[in-house]
Amino acid sequence: MALVPLNGIELNVQTEGSGDLVVLVMGTGSPGRVWRTYQVPALVGAGYRVAYFDNRGVRPSSECAGGFTIGDMAADTAAVISHLGGGPAHVIGTSLGARVTQELALAHPSLVRSAVLMATTGRPDPVQQAWSRALCDLYDKGVEVPPAFYAAASVIRNVSQSTLADPRSAQDWLQLYEFAGSSLTAGDRAQLALGEFESRLEAYRAITARTLVVGFADDLVLPPRLSREVADAIPGARYAEVAGCGHIGYLERPDEVNRLLLDFLRAG
Repeated sequence: MALVPLNGIELNVQTEGSGDLVVLVMGTGSPGRVWRTYQVPALVGAGYRVAYFDNRGVRPSSECAGGFTIGDMAADTAAVISHLGGGPAHVIGTSLGARVTQELALAHPSLVRSAVLMATTGRPDPVQQAWSRALCDLYDKGVEVPPAFYAAASVIRNVSQSTLADPRSAQDWLQLYEFAGSSLTAGDRAQLALGEFESRLEAYRAITARTLVVGFADDLVLPPRLSREVADAIPGARYAEVAGCGHIGYLERPDEVNRLLLDFLRAG
C-alpha cells in the first residue's frame, strides 16, 4: 500500500503482518518508516497486523504547508484505522504522535482499543516551545543550518548521555543525524507550529481507553515528568519509565521498549 486518499488529503500508509491491528504514529518531522527499525518486526513477529504512515507534513504524504491542527492529525489517524477495517485498534504514538493518539482517544474512542503514549506531554513546555520557535524562525528567514551543527544539536537533545559515553556509539549517532540532513520543509514547519497549544491535561481525564504511558528517563526534549502528568490525568493509566535513554528511547533501548509494548498489548 502507498498513497491513499484519506480525510481530504493523501497519506502514505504501509501495513505488515496479520492479526489484531496496531497503528503506529510517529513524531515531528520523522517518516513512519522509522518504526520499521525495531518496533514493526517485533510486533509482526508477535502476531499483529501493523500499520505505519507518514503524517501530514511529511512527504510523500500531503505536505499541507498552509498549516493544520492536532485535531486534523487525529482525524487522519482515525481515517487510517477506518480504511484498514474500522478497528478498534491498538494505537502507539511517540512525541507529537503521542499527542495525536491522546486526541484520537478523546475524539474517536470507539476506534481505540488501547493506547500507548511514549515521550508525551499534555501541556506546553517553555524550552521545547523555544526550540520549535527558533527552527520556525530559521525556516521563515531562509537560513540553512549546517548539517554538522544540526546533527550535533540533535544528538545532544535526543540521545542519552549514557549512550554517548561510548565514543563509537556517539559517532554513529552523529553520522546518522548528519546523513538525515538539516533542511526543514514547509511540512516540518507546520508540524513544529503545533508546539503552540493550551494545556489538555484536564481534558484527558475523559479518556476511557486502556492506556500505557512510557517516559524516557534521560529525555531532554519532553522530560519524563511531563509523561507522568499525562498518566496521572488519564483514569487508570499505567506509567512506566525506561532508564538510560533519551527522547528516541524506542531506538536507543528497543528491547526494553518492545517488551513493555508487547506485555501491555497481550494483557489486554
